[in-house]
Amino acid sequence: MSATPPAVESLLRILRTLLRLPLLACHVLVGLPIILVLIAIDTIGEKKVGHAAIRWWAGGLLWVFGMRVRQVGTPLPGGTMFVANHLSWVDIITLHSQHMMGFIAKAEIRDWPLIGWLAKAGESIFLQRGNAHSLTDVMIEMAARLRDGHAVAAFPEGGTRDGRELGAFHARIFTAAVEADAPVQPVALCFGAHCEAQTIVAFAPGESFMGNFVRLLGEPARPVTVYFLEPILHAEHEGRRRIATLARARIEQAMAAA
Repeated sequence: MSATPPAVESLLRILRTLLRLPLLACHVLVGLPIILVLIAIDTIGEKKVGHAAIRWWAGGLLWVFGMRVRQVGTPLPGGTMFVANHLSWVDIITLHSQHMMGFIAKAEIRDWPLIGWLAKAGESIFLQRGNAHSLTDVMIEMAARLRDGHAVAAFPEGGTRDGRELGAFHARIFTAAVEADAPVQPVALCFGAHCEAQTIVAFAPGESFMGNFVRLLGEPARPVTVYFLEPILHAEHEGRRRIATLARARIEQAMAAA
């Protein structure tokens, strides 16, 4: 099959963007106030209503962008550390659409439109990158949440990648799971059939959040598969370096087999 001519693809991108903009506006202007109310009134106990509302809103945002999400495997309940490959802001939205988890996120995200709000509502733990004291505080907070039975999430590559290969997993991020004796569940995020759209979803060189946001709004509809993989138990695989190696290997294998 021949590729779509650039002029035709540009026209299709414009049309898709124009079609989705009203849907995005409705999702933000109508959906956000509803979510805010549900979160505000659901302040006791496990906050099931508020968490379900965030999952619904995240899933709806992905739908507006033409992303059709399929879950493979089951997220562990309770105090679990989820770790995933990292391409773009879409990763956080995708994971939140499937399960409630508090992310480690760079502090700048707090100021991003829409995503910053969702990150705060989603109980993110903000990290000042390059600040050793901030990382220590984040590890302490993560371990406390895990002991209390709350899920946390991290991107062990330490930042977004270009989608061409999986980066090294930094072992230190797994310290909280080791100290809390909590399971680690690797999650492979696969954009497009057989993960062929990883480089499309990823930030382009020098691309800003808004640039990526607008570009993805014009992309064709495509599947997104979220693989919740076999958990790693500290008691069976002692040491954070071993856990980091296993988590990376399982994510890499899942993406290769997709």
